[in-house]
Amino acid sequence: MNFTLLLSTFVTVFLAELGDKTQLATVAISGTTDRPLAVFLGSSSALVIASLIGAVAGGSLSTFIPADLLQLLASVGFLIIGLRLLWPMLKAQSSPIPEQD
Repeated sequence: MNFTLLLSTFVTVFLAELGDKTQLATVAISGTTDRPLAVFLGSSSALVIASLIGAVAGGSLSTFIPADLLQLLASVGFLIIGLRLLWPMLKAQSSPIPEQD
């Protein structure tokens, strides 16, 4: 097993998940119940299965699409998502503020 890859993947996903909507949803759900173990098992299982789907899909796609192109497509996808999230804020800042009498 490649422990460097394992560690870098763990750190990347761990840091990406901190403060994520998934973590906030888990906090919200666990706050409404007295069964935190069930919430932990449910949320961790969901993350494991979602990660498995991503790993299998990534491995499958890499047999048909070169790794460099796959990384470029992922980068462009993240860029588009970021711009779509920022667009309303940028649009609001560029519109003039009406003067009050």
